[in-house]
Amino acid sequence: MNQNPIFVIPNPNLARNARVLSQRIRSGLNDGAAFFFVPRASCVGFCLAAVAWIATQSAFADESTSAASPDAPKYALAYQFKPGETIRTKVLQQVRLDTTIAGSTQVAETVSGSVKVWKIVGVDPQGEITFEHSVESVNMLQKVTGRQEVTYNSQTDKHAPPQFQQVAKLVGVPLADVTIDRSGRITKRIEKRANAQIDAQSQMLTPLPADPIAVGEEWNEPVDIVVSLEAGEKKLIKTRQHYALEKVASGVATISVATQILTPVHDPKVQSQLVQRLTKGTIRFDIDAGRVLSQQIDLDERVLGFQGNDSSLHYLGRFTEQYQPDVPETAAVPLKTATTKALEAQPSTSTATRALKR
Repeated sequence: MNQNPIFVIPNPNLARNARVLSQRIRSGLNDGAAFFFVPRASCVGFCLAAVAWIATQSAFADESTSAASPDAPKYALAYQFKPGETIRTKVLQQVRLDTTIAGSTQVAETVSGSVKVWKIVGVDPQGEITFEHSVESVNMLQKVTGRQEVTYNSQTDKHAPPQFQQVAKLVGVPLADVTIDRSGRITKRIEKRANAQIDAQSQMLTPLPADPIAVGEEWNEPVDIVVSLEAGEKKLIKTRQHYALEKVASGVATISVATQILTPVHDPKVQSQLVQRLTKGTIRFDIDAGRVLSQQIDLDERVLGFQGNDSSLHYLGRFTEQYQPDVPETAAVPLKTATTKALEAQPSTSTATRALKR
């Protein structure tokens, strides 16, 4: 249950947008991640710079701050799984990318449903949890301006179209053995596939605070991002995932998450590489069961002038994940009846966009 979905990285070459979308989906499945998440308010130029400046002012604050009273009850948030458990989650990722360069506009859109499976292998005396990560099924749609719509359902289609052949190879096979601590941070990871490309900073679960916290308290997870400059040089951009315990009701903690850019950014070309990281959403965590019940992360961001004065980039996306308790392996979550209907209900790009905004 990843806390930092990443939207598709924009590419100045309009013809490559579809391929980039497919690559990002493949990476997300292998990593157990979503491919987008960030603040919903549109940001262009001065907006991102202002956010960066404000975030920088608080960058030296304590990792955990509190708006709670000293007498407020504190809650221990920790992952708890049992050996032999099988954890299934239903994931739906929707992304629309509008790119305009020199008067030419292309719209690339993907809808991807999947069932993620974690088989709990063991739990050591310190509470570290080892599980086998895999993807049980996928149901996908891709639309790009001027091209035929492409779909793939691993449960019904014998052969995947070229756009999804690499994704199809990830379905139904063990992808990695992962060990996490009780806070959800990865302590060991063994890839089951050769040449698997994994972001070293990627987390598969929402990182939780090490100590009990009260409603109103916050914590941060630093993330460094390397971007490309015009001259081919690289630049390190410091960001962080900012979490806050918003409320606790009936044993369920509601956690907010948002990405904060700490390094001042003024160049639209750099902003276009960061926009897919600007995430904002809500996570529901079952305190007693020690697991995420659901999460929703949204993205709605614009960048102007990233490839000339008349260029623009608009990301619109949503990632949702829902825990599926007590689903036997022989009756996996029915993506065909759930996600396929959602895909079929989106005959046009405009309809899909409305779905994303809901």
